[in-house]
Amino acid sequence: MSFVSDIHGNVEGLARVAATAEQLVVLGDLLDYVDYHEHGRGILGTVFGADRVAPFARLRSAGDFVALREYNRALWDTVRDPVGLLTEVVSRRYSEIVDVLPPGTLLTLGNVDVAAVWQDVAGERMPFLDGAVRTVAGRRFGFVAGGSSRPGVPMRPPETVWQPLVRPAETYRAVVDALEPVDVLCAHLPPDLPLLRYDVVPARLEMYGPGLLEYIDRHRPAMALFGHVHQPLSRRARRGRTECLNVGHFQRFPTAFDVTLD
Repeated sequence: MSFVSDIHGNVEGLARVAATAEQLVVLGDLLDYVDYHEHGRGILGTVFGADRVAPFARLRSAGDFVALREYNRALWDTVRDPVGLLTEVVSRRYSEIVDVLPPGTLLTLGNVDVAAVWQDVAGERMPFLDGAVRTVAGRRFGFVAGGSSRPGVPMRPPETVWQPLVRPAETYRAVVDALEPVDVLCAHLPPDLPLLRYDVVPARLEMYGPGLLEYIDRHRPAMALFGHVHQPLSRRARRGRTECLNVGHFQRFPTAFDVTLD
């Protein structure tokens, strides 16, 4: 099985991996709202251009989230129909992604993804998995989608404009608590283990999935796989009998993490 996460618009790399994977599993963050490496790319760069993304990137790097929210909102206030424009851009990108994914791909969404648009574009062909269990080669895989809100989450478009898949902590935890015991736990977010949450570039702990660590302690799956943290202090850690592992930042390093099911 081949696992990828944090595609962030790298459709070309995804197509190459998808062409050879026997069973592909996608762990979310298909979209790239802001490309901090190439400001002209990403949704914000596509809509507003690289010059107007540069101040956004500087504020984000400085951790000035109040100013970031104000700047982000000011950008979208210049657009006559922000919802329509965003829906058009994201729908086109989701269409490109689903077109390169083989039938049978197991997919969940991340905290930058927009569930309603994915369902409109690809829901009939490939509905995203959330609180769902699928069996592959006799092993049970459980999926938890999206992100969980907490102070300091990087800004997305204003809530009145756009709604990424970020849920209140209690809602996220309820999905995890209702999940049946599985052999492999698949989520976009990491469990609440500092080694796995800490991103060495912004030098902070990133978002985690409420209830994931407790699920691991309770059900002891063989593996817990996730993404979200792009430059983790550690990609893997043991929690009891469970191997917890970040499958990688696919946008910048477009290779899959392969798991052999014995």
